[in-house]
Amino acid sequence: MGPARSVCEPREDLAECKLVSFPIGIYKVLRNVTDQIHLITLANNELKSLTSKFMTTFCQLQELRLEGNFLHRLPNEVSALQHLKAIDLSRNQFHDFPEQLTTLPALETINLEENEIVDVPVEKLAAMPALRSVNLRFNPLNAEVRVIAPPLIKFDMLMSPEGTLAPPP
Repeated sequence: MGPARSVCEPREDLAECKLVSFPIGIYKVLRNVTDQIHLITLANNELKSLTSKFMTTFCQLQELRLEGNFLHRLPNEVSALQHLKAIDLSRNQFHDFPEQLTTLPALETINLEENEIVDVPVEKLAAMPALRSVNLRFNPLNAEVRVIAPPLIKFDMLMSPEGTLAPPP
Protein backbone atom coordinates (compact mmCIF):
# COMPACT_ATOMS: atom_id res chain seq x y z
CA MET A 1 0.00 0.00 0.00
CA GLY A 2 1.22 3.43 -0.93
CA PRO A 3 1.13 6.47 1.34
CA ALA A 4 -2.31 7.77 2.24
CA ARG A 5 -3.38 10.77 0.22
CA SER A 6 -5.30 13.53 1.88
CA VAL A 7 -8.08 15.10 -0.08
CA CYS A 8 -7.84 18.86 0.16
CA GLU A 9 -9.29 21.74 -1.75
CA PRO A 10 -7.29 22.90 -4.76
CA ARG A 11 -4.81 25.58 -3.77
CA GLU A 12 -1.78 27.38 -5.09
CA ASP A 13 0.83 28.13 -2.43
CA LEU A 14 3.56 30.55 -3.52
CA ALA A 15 4.32 32.02 -0.12
CA GLU A 16 7.82 33.24 0.69
CA CYS A 17 9.21 32.82 -2.86
CA LYS A 18 10.62 36.37 -3.18
CA LEU A 19 8.21 36.99 -6.07
CA VAL A 20 8.02 40.54 -7.41
CA SER A 21 5.20 39.58 -9.78
CA PHE A 22 2.92 36.62 -10.37
CA PRO A 23 4.78 34.13 -12.62
CA ILE A 24 3.23 34.23 -16.11
CA GLY A 25 4.14 30.59 -16.71
CA ILE A 26 1.72 29.54 -14.00
CA TYR A 27 -1.21 30.76 -16.10
CA LYS A 28 -0.19 28.26 -18.78
CA VAL A 29 0.40 25.40 -16.34
CA LEU A 30 -2.94 25.91 -14.59
CA ARG A 31 -5.08 26.98 -17.53
CA ASN A 32 -7.22 23.83 -17.41
CA VAL A 33 -7.82 23.90 -13.67
CA THR A 34 -8.11 27.59 -12.79
CA ASP A 35 -11.83 27.23 -12.08
CA GLN A 36 -11.03 24.62 -9.42
CA ILE A 37 -8.52 26.73 -7.48
CA HIS A 38 -10.20 28.17 -4.41
CA LEU A 39 -7.19 29.38 -2.39
CA ILE A 40 -4.05 31.20 -3.51
CA THR A 41 -1.32 32.13 -1.04
CA LEU A 42 1.21 34.73 -2.14
CA ALA A 43 2.13 35.83 1.38
CA ASN A 44 5.50 37.30 2.32
CA ASN A 45 6.78 37.99 -1.17
CA GLU A 46 7.78 41.32 -2.75
CA LEU A 47 4.67 41.94 -4.87
CA LYS A 48 4.01 45.58 -5.74
CA SER A 49 0.89 44.90 -7.79
CA LEU A 50 -1.40 42.22 -9.16
CA THR A 51 -2.63 42.31 -12.73
CA SER A 52 -6.18 42.33 -14.01
CA LYS A 53 -5.36 38.99 -15.69
CA PHE A 54 -4.71 37.45 -12.28
CA MET A 55 -8.15 38.50 -11.05
CA THR A 56 -10.06 37.38 -14.15
CA THR A 57 -8.15 34.07 -14.43
CA PHE A 58 -8.78 32.96 -10.86
CA CYS A 59 -12.36 34.18 -10.61
CA GLN A 60 -13.46 31.10 -8.58
CA LEU A 61 -11.21 32.04 -5.66
CA GLN A 62 -12.74 31.83 -2.20
CA GLU A 63 -9.64 32.93 -0.28
CA LEU A 64 -6.72 35.13 -1.29
CA ARG A 65 -3.74 35.56 1.03
CA LEU A 66 -1.48 38.48 0.12
CA GLU A 67 -0.10 39.51 3.50
CA GLY A 68 3.45 40.78 3.82
CA ASN A 69 3.94 42.32 0.36
CA PHE A 70 4.34 45.85 -1.05
CA LEU A 71 0.83 46.24 -2.46
CA HIS A 72 -0.77 49.68 -2.39
CA ARG A 73 -3.78 49.09 -4.66
CA LEU A 74 -5.86 46.36 -6.27
CA PRO A 75 -6.90 46.31 -9.94
CA ASN A 76 -10.55 47.14 -10.70
CA GLU A 77 -10.94 43.59 -11.99
CA VAL A 78 -10.95 42.37 -8.39
CA SER A 79 -14.72 42.72 -8.93
CA ALA A 80 -14.47 39.41 -10.89
CA LEU A 81 -13.92 37.57 -7.59
CA GLN A 82 -17.62 37.06 -6.96
CA HIS A 83 -17.03 33.95 -4.79
CA LEU A 84 -14.27 35.43 -2.60
CA LYS A 85 -14.98 34.95 1.10
CA ALA A 86 -11.70 36.09 2.68
CA ILE A 87 -8.83 38.36 1.69
CA ASP A 88 -5.71 39.03 3.73
CA LEU A 89 -3.91 42.26 2.80
CA SER A 90 -2.19 42.80 6.14
CA ARG A 91 1.35 44.19 6.27
CA ASN A 92 1.20 45.90 2.89
CA GLN A 93 1.34 49.58 1.86
CA PHE A 94 -2.28 50.59 1.33
CA HIS A 95 -2.91 54.29 2.01
CA ASP A 96 -6.47 54.08 0.67
CA PHE A 97 -9.01 51.44 1.58
CA PRO A 98 -9.41 49.20 -1.53
CA GLU A 99 -13.03 50.14 -2.23
CA GLN A 100 -13.38 47.56 -5.02
CA LEU A 101 -13.75 45.00 -2.23
CA THR A 102 -17.10 46.52 -1.27
CA THR A 103 -18.59 45.16 -4.53
CA LEU A 104 -17.93 41.51 -3.63
CA PRO A 105 -21.17 39.85 -2.46
CA ALA A 106 -19.66 36.78 -0.75
CA LEU A 107 -16.85 38.58 1.10
CA GLU A 108 -16.93 37.79 4.82
CA THR A 109 -13.47 38.74 6.09
CA ILE A 110 -11.12 41.61 5.15
CA ASN A 111 -7.75 41.86 6.88
CA LEU A 112 -5.94 45.17 6.36
CA GLU A 113 -3.92 45.17 9.58
CA GLU A 114 -0.64 47.13 9.49
CA ASN A 115 -1.21 49.39 6.49
CA GLU A 116 -1.38 53.19 6.24
CA ILE A 117 -5.16 53.61 5.89
CA VAL A 118 -6.68 56.81 7.24
CA ASP A 119 -10.22 56.76 5.84
CA VAL A 120 -12.69 53.89 5.46
CA PRO A 121 -15.88 53.75 3.31
CA VAL A 122 -18.03 52.82 6.31
CA GLU A 123 -21.38 53.19 4.49
CA LYS A 124 -20.28 50.90 1.65
CA LEU A 125 -18.98 48.31 4.09
CA ALA A 126 -22.23 48.48 6.06
CA ALA A 127 -24.14 47.58 2.88
CA MET A 128 -22.10 44.42 2.19
CA PRO A 129 -24.42 41.43 2.69
CA ALA A 130 -21.98 38.77 3.95
CA LEU A 131 -19.34 40.85 5.75
CA ARG A 132 -18.50 39.61 9.25
CA SER A 133 -15.10 41.08 10.08
CA VAL A 134 -12.78 43.91 9.02
CA ASN A 135 -9.38 44.10 10.70
CA LEU A 136 -7.94 47.62 10.61
CA ARG A 137 -5.57 47.35 13.57
CA PHE A 138 -2.34 49.35 13.33
CA ASN A 139 -3.63 51.82 10.71
CA PRO A 140 -3.63 55.59 11.31
CA LEU A 141 -7.45 55.79 11.12
CA ASN A 142 -8.96 59.24 11.44
CA ALA A 143 -11.19 60.05 14.38
CA GLU A 144 -14.23 60.37 12.11
CA VAL A 145 -14.08 56.68 11.18
CA ARG A 146 -13.99 55.75 14.87
CA VAL A 147 -17.11 57.83 15.55
CA ILE A 148 -19.12 56.99 12.41
CA ALA A 149 -18.48 53.26 12.22
CA PRO A 150 -19.91 51.76 15.44
CA PRO A 151 -23.58 52.79 15.01
CA LEU A 152 -23.62 51.89 11.29
CA ILE A 153 -22.00 48.49 11.19
CA LYS A 154 -23.26 45.01 12.03
CA PHE A 155 -19.87 43.34 11.63
CA ASP A 156 -16.74 43.29 13.80
CA MET A 157 -14.40 46.19 12.99
CA LEU A 158 -11.10 45.67 14.76
CA MET A 159 -9.21 48.90 15.49
CA SER A 160 -6.20 49.66 17.67
CA PRO A 161 -6.65 52.19 20.46
CA GLU A 162 -6.37 55.75 19.15
CA GLY A 163 -2.77 56.85 18.81
CA THR A 164 -1.44 53.28 18.38
CA LEU A 165 0.38 53.14 15.05
CA ALA A 166 2.65 50.12 15.28
CA PRO A 167 2.36 46.65 16.75
CA PRO A 168 4.53 45.84 19.76
CA PRO A 169 8.05 44.62 18.79
